Order: sequence, then C-alpha cells, then structure tokens
Amino acid sequence: MFAISATLFLSFIWWATIGLLERQVEAAINADAQALSERWQEGGLPTLALTIQDRLEQNVDDDAIYLMVDGNGLRVAGNLRTWPRDVTRVDAWYQLPIARAGTRGMAEVHAFALPGNFRLLVGRDVRARVILKRLLTDTLLWALVMVAVLGTTGGFLLRGLFRRMVRDIARTTAAISQGDLSRRVPVSGSGDEFDRVAETINAMLDRIGRLMDGVKQVSNAIAHDLRTPITRARTRLEDAALHAGTTEDLRHAVERAVVDLDGITTVFEALLRISEIEAGSRRSAFASIDLAPLLGDLAELYAALAEEAQLTLSVSVPAPLMLWGDRLLIQQAVANLLDNAVKFSRPGGVVRLRGGIEAQQVRIEVSDQGIGMALADRARAPDRFYRAEAARSTPGSGLGLSLVQAVAQLHGGKLLLEDASPGLRAILALPVMPRAEERRDPLPADQEVTAASSADHPPANPAAL
Repeated sequence: MFAISATLFLSFIWWATIGLLERQVEAAINADAQALSERWQEGGLPTLALTIQDRLEQNVDDDAIYLMVDGNGLRVAGNLRTWPRDVTRVDAWYQLPIARAGTRGMAEVHAFALPGNFRLLVGRDVRARVILKRLLTDTLLWALVMVAVLGTTGGFLLRGLFRRMVRDIARTTAAISQGDLSRRVPVSGSGDEFDRVAETINAMLDRIGRLMDGVKQVSNAIAHDLRTPITRARTRLEDAALHAGTTEDLRHAVERAVVDLDGITTVFEALLRISEIEAGSRRSAFASIDLAPLLGDLAELYAALAEEAQLTLSVSVPAPLMLWGDRLLIQQAVANLLDNAVKFSRPGGVVRLRGGIEAQQVRIEVSDQGIGMALADRARAPDRFYRAEAARSTPGSGLGLSLVQAVAQLHGGKLLLEDASPGLRAILALPVMPRAEERRDPLPADQEVTAASSADHPPANPAAL
C-alpha cells in the first residue's frame, strides 16, 4: 500500500510538472503569434518580416523558431530553411525534430495561415524541456525503486513485529491451556501499542488467576465449613437410630439434624443470592427510594437486639435521603452490617448508624466499638467464607460482607472498611439518584473494597451472614 500510494503520488508530480512545461510553451507560442498577427495588420508583409528578424536577433535563449513562406513554399523570413513536411494543418500542435544553424533539436510548433497564401510557423526549441523531462522521469523511477525497497523492508519489519507479538500470545495461551497459569506475555518496556496489548492480556490473565484462586478458596471453604454440620447431623441420626429408646428421643435427634441441615441450606441460598446480585439480574427492581424510613425501620428492629447485648444504638439519618436502587437488597446489606456490629461489639459499647450525602454519594455508615479489624483482614473480609482467626468461635459462614459488596457493586458503589479506633466502621457508598435518562442502568461497579487505615490497629471483625 505504501509503494502504490507513493507511485500514484510521484506519477501525479510527473504529470503535473510536464503538463506545466507544455502549457508554458504553448502559451508563449500563442502570445508570440498574436503579436505577429498584429504587426501584419499594421504594416503587412515587410513589417512582419522585419519583426521576425528583430525577434531572432533579440532571442537570448536561442530557442525561438520562426518561418514565413509564400504560396510556393519559399522562405520569406525566419531561421528554418524549409517548411516541415509533417506540418500540414493550422489547427494542431506538432512536436518534431528540426535542423537549425547546423544543429538538430526538438521543437514544438504551430502553423498559422496568413492572407495571400502566406503561412507562418511559430515554435520553440524544447530540447531543454526534453532533457528535463528525461531527468525528471529517471529521478522518479529511481524514487519508485527506493519506495519499493523501503516499502518492502518496512512491510517485512512490521510483519515481523506482528508475528512476534502473535507468537508470544500463542505461546502464552498454549502454556495456559496446558495448565501453566503462571505464563505471561513478554513486555519489551518501550511503552508502545504492543506493550499495552501485552499488559492488557497479562492483566486479564491475572484476573483469571485470581478468579480461579477464589473458586478454589470457595470450594475449600465450602468443604471445610459444611463438613462439620453434615457430619454432626449424620452422627446424630446414626446415634438416634442405634440408641433412641423412645419416639420422643428419635424426634429430638431428627429436629437437631434438621437444624444443622437448615444451616447448610442457608449457606447455599446466600451463595445463590450473591451470584444473582453479581449477575445484575436484580436491576429490573430498581426504583427511586427514600432511605430515611428504611434505615429508621432497621434501627427500630435492631434496637431491641442491641439492648439485649447491652449496647446503645445511635441513629442519625437526614430526611429525605433519596437513592435509585433495590430497596430489599439495600435493606439486607444494611441489616448485615448492623448484625455484624452488634455481634462483635463489647457490652456497654455504642453502635452508630449514620446516613448522608457526601461528594455526590449516598453514604450509609455503621460503626461499632468492638474488637476492630486489622488492615490485612479488612482487605480480605469481603471474600466469600473468609473469617479472621478472632471470629472463628462466633456463629456465621463469612458471607455477610460478600453480599454487602455485591449489593454495592450492583448499585455502582463500593464498600469501605475503616478503623474506628476502637472498632470498625463499615461504609456503604452509593451514587446519588441519577437523572431520568441515566436510570436504565446504574453506574459502573467499582470492583475494589478499600481498606483505609494503618496496619497497626487492633485485629479482626469478620463478617457473618
């Protein structure tokens, strides 16, 4: 394509240059003929012959050609001996070889008819133009050769770059398809488009690796957390089958086994709910909602639970607090945060529920004065089934904050976990209610949970469902 484009461009330059030279010669001949015609009209044949002789003497470039002949073809004036045999018409341009002053050359001429069967030939010697044309043609031909060489070389270089990039990607994907997830596309470090493609592919592979690690962790967590209740239920049923002496004992054993199995069912329902939220299938239930009464109802519900745990629940929510979202999902997310705050607070502490708008975001804040959470634990707390060591003895499956984060991402917001010194502050930051034309879909979900505090604060407040 480069060679073809250059060929067309150089051909246009050649055609335009040669055409310009030809038009200049023709314009000079026409102007000269017009002036001679006027001299003929002024003084007739003697004046025209004298004018031709004067112009030949004043022609410094020695390129003017004149010839005037009578009806018999005899020369009257001019610098040619005879009328060229090829010039037979007065309405055409001729380019032909001529002999003038003992030298041969190439001339472009035009014939004009005069009264009394006289004929006039006016022309210009175009040897210089022919030489220039040949020089220009040779130059452009050599330029085309260079263009072809450069185009071919550049094509091979570009093909080599693309083939190298594709080869690296092919090798990486082949290794990954064989199970080597550690392979990455090499990056040259030049920062060009190839590096950006490689970095994008590597980021995608890193994301896939993290997802697969997450799947493994979830599988291990399910196997670890569900093995105990399943084993306990099986043991109770076996023990009841072997040792139950009365129907009441057997019924009691079955009821306890059902409780254990209900806990397992709850875990799987929570996993399905999180997957449903992450898939975005709940966006159809989005509507304009006022969070003030919703948070008020939750505060009233958890006030009794906080009182039983010897805690004080403090509520501060402005009215109205409008949001575009799913009422039930937000209610469940805030309920999970309140449940965690009550569960991990020390007796005599204060649980605070706050709502407000800050930096174009609706911020729902739940803070406690409990055992808190270390920075490393806050970064992993929203992972499914993650539970810090300090929370292993408390009820729960480690899915509470996973659901909260899924709800936040569905609404285009994020979950922030911060140190409250003492305790933990959980902030559900959601975009304010969009304009009507923007309500078809929420803002893009932020995929990160921000843990904002120093690493030397007290450890662990994991989430429970």
